[in-house]
Amino acid sequence: MVVLLSPFESKLRSHGHIMFFAYLVALPLGILLARYLRTFTKSWFWPHAIVNFLVTGPLIFAGFALGYQAVEETAPGTHFNDPHKKAGLALLILYLLQVLLGAFIHYVKPNATRNTPGGRTPQNYLHAILGLSIVALASWQTHYGLWTEWALATGNANPVNWKCKHFWLGIVVGIWALYAVGLGLLPRQLRQEAKGRRESKTYK
Repeated sequence: MVVLLSPFESKLRSHGHIMFFAYLVALPLGILLARYLRTFTKSWFWPHAIVNFLVTGPLIFAGFALGYQAVEETAPGTHFNDPHKKAGLALLILYLLQVLLGAFIHYVKPNATRNTPGGRTPQNYLHAILGLSIVALASWQTHYGLWTEWALATGNANPVNWKCKHFWLGIVVGIWALYAVGLGLLPRQLRQEAKGRRESKTYK
């Protein structure tokens, strides 16, 4: 059966689709590329950066703009008056901070890292934790959007299809399962990095 949505509902649906793909497909893909590729090659950074900046970034801004427009057209001045809208703003800010932090880590490399555990500064660990935190918050945010915000915003004349909710569950479980598997490769990564540091010292 074809469901006819109002222009407002169509805009909200587009907002949801774009944000879901940005935060729960593109962003985790970039994270997983870093998690897996760095175990096998030193050329992992640019695939990670391209996906998380050039792909994810435009999607986040487009989705945020659609959500903002939808609220402005129906209830001006109520942009950040509920948990979903506040979390959306928080995710945007955290994403921007994460991108800036990633660029700083890549281009500013203190010599002191040679004497730190794993050859990394605290900001490296912060970058990893922040990235996973964004995905965790986005998982909650999209759940809230599907289960609660859609009904509150539209009156639920056209409820969210249960298949969408099952799809959400499958994607979220898949993200964390793949990351957990990737952590199993961490010992190999650390051995390779330690070997690289030893070789670097040998040639200096």
